[in-house]
Amino acid sequence: MNDQHDPERIQTVVVGGGQAGLSVGYHLARRGLPFFILDASERIGDAWRNRWDSLRLFTPARYAGLAGWPFPSRGGAFPTKQEMADYLESYAERFHLPVRTGVKVDGLSRRGDQFVVTAGDLRFECAHVVVAMANYQVPRVPSFARDLDSGIVQLHSHRYRNPSQLQDGGVLVVGVGNSGADIGVEVARTRRTWMSGKESGHIPFPIDGILGRYFLMRLVRFLGHHVLTVSTPIGRKLRPKLLSVAAPLVRVKPKDLTGAGIERVPRVVGARAGRPLLADGRTLDVANVIWCTGYHPGFSWIHLPIFGDDGEPLHERGVVARAPGMYFVGLHYLYSMTSATLTGVGRDAERVARAIESRARRAQRFSRTAGLA
Repeated sequence: MNDQHDPERIQTVVVGGGQAGLSVGYHLARRGLPFFILDASERIGDAWRNRWDSLRLFTPARYAGLAGWPFPSRGGAFPTKQEMADYLESYAERFHLPVRTGVKVDGLSRRGDQFVVTAGDLRFECAHVVVAMANYQVPRVPSFARDLDSGIVQLHSHRYRNPSQLQDGGVLVVGVGNSGADIGVEVARTRRTWMSGKESGHIPFPIDGILGRYFLMRLVRFLGHHVLTVSTPIGRKLRPKLLSVAAPLVRVKPKDLTGAGIERVPRVVGARAGRPLLADGRTLDVANVIWCTGYHPGFSWIHLPIFGDDGEPLHERGVVARAPGMYFVGLHYLYSMTSATLTGVGRDAERVARAIESRARRAQRFSRTAGLA
């Protein structure tokens, strides 16, 4: 084990061993480039294993595979979180990807022409670094949550596992994205449930049916992969809006929420007398609140001047011009609407791997030329 005085050196470090990091690793390995992947979890796939018990993917298995190995066929079925976790773990094993688990990166800086990656007492130096993490790292909860009565059980979807964590009484689910819809339907089976937030739309057909499978889903994927990109005028125009709203409901539809007995209410704007305050002035007397309100990016560990005024990393299709040799993969709409999805991340990963290969070759040629001088 190396320490702060004895850094380990490698050409490329990939931070994150989820779908983005494994995709980058696959394409680096195909090019014979030296690298390893650092992941904070104890096992590959734990980011899936540690989510709520009943979670299933919001898209069918046929759209859940990474480059080089399709997801084990289950027709139009929606894989469980355990199946997804096991697939990622098997993917790394299948392609012999060098993943180091249990390594939580807490710092990224630069010294000369090398990047310095730290993880506790561990230190790594590399010519290239790929931040292969999505925008959802730190749970987002509104500041007024602290003003709710201490007797109310509050959970972010990140910590929610099943209804046994809740106390008797009503439940307010804040957020009407796919996570909120899934969790809301589950808790509504045993408790009176309210759901707050603005619906972001839904895909108005069953994507696992014949029509959805063979035509409509392919159309949606084509639009998301090729039309809604930063290379098209409409993609650039819609990008800010698409980044600011939740994804449309895929599996659970609005009629399913109604059928489950969920009561829809306006958005929560604050707290009054320790109770959730709605935009219409009402308060709800609930015993539990589940915040399905998304995440912050969580890039505070990156100590490099690569962020814009909005706190988001500045890049061109994942390539960071302000820090040559640094890349991002897995961000929402990094290039297209599908960039953070299982089916879309591979294209961005391959492009970044090509950029690393090209940069490494230039450095090698320069080194040889300098040696002859």
